[in-house]
Amino acid sequence: MRRARLALFAIGLFLAGAPAHAQTYDPSYPVCTQIYGPVGYFDCRYRSLEQCRFLAVGRSATCVANPYFAQKKPPRRPSRVN
Repeated sequence: MRRARLALFAIGLFLAGAPAHAQTYDPSYPVCTQIYGPVGYFDCRYRSLEQCRFLAVGRSATCVANPYFAQKKPPRRPSRVN
């Protein structure tokens, strides 16, 4: 019984030490599709929610805003001092 517990513990440590893959978002696009399934992932290549929703029809997917989208900020206007 003690060997079985030790073996389970060793297997648990082995599996916990396996490398995990980081989720990547493409910062070039504002909208991503979250695809559900055995291997779920994000596909970030859409310019608008409408485009994403049109292409997600019939799939088990959801369109979400990309949290890492690098928005272009308008140039800052200098303030006037009188």
